[in-house]
Amino acid sequence: MELIDLSREIFHRTQAHPSHPPVVMTVWGDHSEKKVAGATTFTSKALFMSMSDHAGTHVDAPVHFDPRPGAASIDQVPLEKFYTEAICLDLSHVPLKHAVTVAEMEAALAASGEEIRPGDTVLIHMGVNARLLGKPGYLHDFPGLAVESVHWLADKGIGMFGVEAISPAPEGELNFRAHMACAERGITHIECLANLEAVVGRGRFRFIGFPLKIRGGTASPIRAVAVVG
Repeated sequence: MELIDLSREIFHRTQAHPSHPPVVMTVWGDHSEKKVAGATTFTSKALFMSMSDHAGTHVDAPVHFDPRPGAASIDQVPLEKFYTEAICLDLSHVPLKHAVTVAEMEAALAASGEEIRPGDTVLIHMGVNARLLGKPGYLHDFPGLAVESVHWLADKGIGMFGVEAISPAPEGELNFRAHMACAERGITHIECLANLEAVVGRGRFRFIGFPLKIRGGTASPIRAVAVVG
């Protein structure tokens, strides 16, 4: 059994969607500060963190993009949704800012030699981190799914899909429409994944990505892991 980390680090000023607040981290307490409790002298260290529930590698809750009463917050989504079978499709060749079509999704699925089964998590490797991470274009130039491709995934009965970029579809109107399509079809998605190249061509694997239990949360950071073998 091999555990493959698919998560981005969370650090001060982690790359975040422009519509969300930045990650702010600083030292709250340090080992240079001695403390006394009775006859015992000790030190401890802790960090202060301020961030959006959409920070780092995270999964969106239905309430983030579904305005209807009763849309689930992240603490209300069943844990089974985050412990699933999964595959990864290789679309790392698509151009930047491109909206991946159904035909391209079908070709990538055929090339994988796998099938999409009900309840699967489908990860989509588009080469975003290799091409854009650490550059200004990371926030704007990423490719993503066409709205029709979101519906194509939903038609196959998936639970969620995941991308490396800060949004599931290219920047602008397409991104908003993709979120609305997820709401319409009852699926969700993971953003800001890492290391997807490590699971391309590995067949089916177990995906684990449990969210924090944030009351009323519109999303949550996750530790995304692929279990292969």
